[in-house]
Amino acid sequence: MKLTEINLYKVNMKMKNPFTTSFGTEHDRLFLLVEIKNEEGLSGWGECVTSEQPLYIEEFTESSWIMLHKFLIPLILNKEINHPDELQEFFKHYKRNNLAKSALDAAVWDLYAKSKGITLAEALGGDSTTIEVGISLGIEENIDTLLENIKQKTEEGYKRIKIKIKPGKDVEVVKVIREHFPDIPLMVDANSAYTLDDIDTLKQLDQFNLMMIEQPLTAGDLIDHAKLQKELKTPICLDESIHSYDDARKAIELGSGRIINMKIARVGGLTQAKKIHDLCEKAGIPMWCGGMLESGIGRAHNIAITSLANFTLPGDTASSSRYWDKDIIEPEVVAQHGVLHLPTKPGIGYDVNIDEVRKHTIEVKSFN
Repeated sequence: MKLTEINLYKVNMKMKNPFTTSFGTEHDRLFLLVEIKNEEGLSGWGECVTSEQPLYIEEFTESSWIMLHKFLIPLILNKEINHPDELQEFFKHYKRNNLAKSALDAAVWDLYAKSKGITLAEALGGDSTTIEVGISLGIEENIDTLLENIKQKTEEGYKRIKIKIKPGKDVEVVKVIREHFPDIPLMVDANSAYTLDDIDTLKQLDQFNLMMIEQPLTAGDLIDHAKLQKELKTPICLDESIHSYDDARKAIELGSGRIINMKIARVGGLTQAKKIHDLCEKAGIPMWCGGMLESGIGRAHNIAITSLANFTLPGDTASSSRYWDKDIIEPEVVAQHGVLHLPTKPGIGYDVNIDEVRKHTIEVKSFN
C-alpha cells in the first residue's frame, strides 16, 4: 500500500475528572492524532499520547509535533509499504522519540488491517474475543473520596483496582483500603517516586497481599530494581524502565521485576510491543496493558494488543466514560462488568468521529 496522505492533528480535550499521580495533576490532555491514507482512500489512525510537559517520559506534545512533521512523516510519505514492520527500518536512524514513532506505527497498522479486511487484533496475531480490564485511580487528598471511588469501581465489576502512591501517601493509604476491601485484587503504582533509601517503607507493603508494585524506582533503572525485588515478596512491575526489546531482555536476565506493563507508545509502537510480548511469553513473565489517558483511538490499539496470549493480567483500558464526556470514536469503549468485547470491524474496529476530532483540534498539518 502507498501512503499518499498524512494528516497531523494537535488536539486538546478536557478530562472528565482531574487525574493525579506523583508527577502532578492533569485536567486537560494536549496530544496528537495521525491519519494516514492510501491510494484507495482508506484511513488509518494513530495517537501520540504525549502530555504537555516531559514528566512521564522525555517527550512532550510540542517536541513530538516537531519530530513528526519535520523528521518522521517525510520518511514514509508516498512510500510503498507491504507490512507495518517495515517502518522500523525507516525510523532506525532517529534515536528514541518512541511516542512519535508509535503514532505513525499505529496508524499504518490500522490502515494495513483495513486494507486486508481484518481486525487489528487479527493482524497482530491475537485470538481473544474478550479481555479483562481494571481501573486506575489517582491520588486523592481525602481518603474517603478514594474509598468511595474504589467501592464504585468494584461494584461496576472492574477486575483489578490500581491506586497511585507517593511518599507520604502509601502505606497508611493501602492499610485503610485493605481494612475496607480485604479481598479485592489491588496494586499500587509509584511512577518512580521512590529510591532504595525507601526500602523499609516499600517492604511494609508486603503485608497487604498486593498483586504488584509498579515502577517504584527511577525510570530507566534496572539494577536497583533487581536489588529491590530480592528484598520484596510483592512482585515488582516495570513500566518506565522498559522502552525497548533490549530493555525487556536485560530486565528479565537481571531479575529486575516479575511483571511487565506494556504501553505501546513507550516502546515505539505495535511492532515492538509484539516482539516484547513474545519475549516475555517465552520467559514466563506475565504482562498487562497500561493506559496513558488515551482518547478512543489510542484505547482501541490497546484493546487490540491485549488480545495476544501473554496479556494475562487485567489492563488499564477502562470505558471511555471514565475519562471523557464524549469520546472521538463511535461507538465508545464500554467495559461491562470489567470485560471488554473486541470489536469485529476491520482495523481498530471503531469509527473516528471526524467532527468531534475537529472540534478539539487547535492546529493541523497535511502532507501529500
